Amino acid sequence: MLKAPRKMGLVFFPAFDWAISATHPEREERLLYTQDQVFEEGILDIDGIIEYKPDQATVSDIQRSHFCTPDEHHVMTESHFISAGGAITIAEAVMKKEIDSGFALIRPPGHHAMRVVHGSRGFCNINNEAIMVEYLRSKYNIDRVAIVDTDTHHGDGTQDIYWHDPDTLFISMHQDGRTLYPGSGFSNEFGGPTAAGTTINIPLPPETSEEGFLFTIDEMVLPMIQDFKPDLVINSAGQDNHYTDPLANMNFSAQGYAELNKRLKPDIAVLEGGYSIEGALPYVNAGIILAMAGMDFSNVKEPDYDPDRIRQTLKTTDYIKRLRDQIMEVWEMGPRRIEENRNSKTTDTRSRNIFYDTDSLLEVQEETLNVCNACSGVLKIDSYTDRGGKILCIHIPRKACTDCMNMGYEWFDRAHRKYDRVFLQNRNSDIYLTR
Repeated sequence: MLKAPRKMGLVFFPAFDWAISATHPEREERLLYTQDQVFEEGILDIDGIIEYKPDQATVSDIQRSHFCTPDEHHVMTESHFISAGGAITIAEAVMKKEIDSGFALIRPPGHHAMRVVHGSRGFCNINNEAIMVEYLRSKYNIDRVAIVDTDTHHGDGTQDIYWHDPDTLFISMHQDGRTLYPGSGFSNEFGGPTAAGTTINIPLPPETSEEGFLFTIDEMVLPMIQDFKPDLVINSAGQDNHYTDPLANMNFSAQGYAELNKRLKPDIAVLEGGYSIEGALPYVNAGIILAMAGMDFSNVKEPDYDPDRIRQTLKTTDYIKRLRDQIMEVWEMGPRRIEENRNSKTTDTRSRNIFYDTDSLLEVQEETLNVCNACSGVLKIDSYTDRGGKILCIHIPRKACTDCMNMGYEWFDRAHRKYDRVFLQNRNSDIYLTR
């Protein structure tokens, strides 16, 4: 019997009862072909590769990361609770040292779900990685976390949740937002005033192939992770950079994904996008599983794989090399920007219009941060949609100082009756209030 050098765990949750429509790219077949491939290749027969069954996340688990309006059951189905629970299940196994690393092959996906949730956008209702990370922080006192998003679409939801968190390094490497949904993820999006530089966006040009992705990992992602020194590394493992994916224009392959994973060495991977259901996902997922287990993946190749056909141009290579200098400057400037912000401002505001493309609604947000010298600052979000309903959301950060904690409760107590609902999320004491 084959034995894996590194123990790794898998959770499968295809969500048979959830699909946007029978023919939508985000449907249960996304994982069924992968499941078949894993069984047919005997991957689960390898000593050291263990399958776990997903648990169900609780409402409290969701409330550590989100303000769901009017409540969690209004914006989530049972499949969403189980998908988030599957990520928690595999994370628990890693924390208990039952396995060295784990891969949650789950759907529905989540990386477009922001802190405030009115509905579904980018096929996402809740953010599985954020829910998992905040669960681990609550139960195991995990502090610094690096999330590397390799989905071809910018992880704007995860970015939003951790925009003001200096203890979460969020790196998104994706197809340039000028050419793809959600139209964001540029290098000048680098985090809020008290967390500048801990959001890193790497917008890669269309038709980037293995060479460009692995250069990005080696020359940008890994040096930043080494500097940041996280307790955990999470791969938000979208697979729609594949050369056959119908929703994007990249040229990555199963071999490339496996090699990327081998170099990144994530503690936990959580499936995000990837819509080439037969031509890519079974091979990509098999390659990632073998790489995480420390096994040979050199024979995992798509039937039509031809590295010469998908090789990027010299122009693309030169562009990514120039991009490296720009991205590393953003990273190195982070601490100085935080110091300058704390010396120059007491509050920071940003206004945003957020379109929920899946549910066709428009949200308007006005966000106010108390720029604090002692912590990352208490945050309030004034939010309403074109379907009516006005809410106020108050977030007290995990390491909040006494002044910021008191300010958050004061905002909550004094909230005007013009709001339909007022929410308070106190991550310092793991308390969630609503009225």
